[in-house]
Amino acid sequence: MARRVELHHPDQVWWPELGLRKRDAFEYYDAIAPVLLPHLRDRPFTIKQHYNGPRSPFRWIKDKPPEAPEWIRTTPQPAKSRGGAIVDYVLVNDRATLLWLVDYGCVDLHVWTARADRPDRPDFVLLDLDPKGAPFAEVANAALLVREMLDALGLEGYPMTTGGDGMHVRVPVARRHTTYEDARDFARVVETTLARAGRGGVKLDVKMNGHGQQIVAPYSIRPVPEAAVATPLEWDEVDRALDPAASTPAAVRVRVERRGDLLAPLLRGRQTLAAAV
Repeated sequence: MARRVELHHPDQVWWPELGLRKRDAFEYYDAIAPVLLPHLRDRPFTIKQHYNGPRSPFRWIKDKPPEAPEWIRTTPQPAKSRGGAIVDYVLVNDRATLLWLVDYGCVDLHVWTARADRPDRPDFVLLDLDPKGAPFAEVANAALLVREMLDALGLEGYPMTTGGDGMHVRVPVARRHTTYEDARDFARVVETTLARAGRGGVKLDVKMNGHGQQIVAPYSIRPVPEAAVATPLEWDEVDRALDPAASTPAAVRVRVERRGDLLAPLLRGRQTLAAAV
């Protein structure tokens, strides 16, 4: 059943430098939904609600808000932050839920590395490269070194800008063979190798591979002045000239029309980490 979502305050200016309004974000997410939704589906979602657009104050909401439509699905999951108490997380499994959340004030989107039916089993390892003040060119170099490591181990990884000053490399895995501890152990191996290779200015955030950790979803518009999008890349695009700010919503829509979803392999992970760790 198709549901219509009403957009409130469509002309509210969200990115004044670019002349982009709330309606532009809404239309972007509507257009990008076919490639975005598979990366959100069945994953516990935490709401980051901006009160008046990207530059305004925001709050994190774990439970489904009482004002949300009854048709928005949820998944009950114990939360460590609440001493194991149950949180009723939203599931973004359809276009209407996605658009309701954008209207509610969600600029960027945050989900778990695991799906709700097996919350203890991530289906990819997140290699989160954080510059810690280093120029972005060094982040790109670190990502290429990560690729060399993965190649040596016979593993595939997929690069993505985050819309900020870092990068992700995501390594799809068969979740039946992978625990969070396995994922962190593997990330630590990569972290140690980066440090030994003299990439100390770029840090790898191992802890993001943990139960209940929320990570930015691909194709999310970030609440930054450039409206940069967390954008999947081909490896041959990763070089010192890479500019994350160039991945605007309009540019990403064109990319997806031409290239499809470059992160589609994440949805069918079959790799194991045992030999690598």
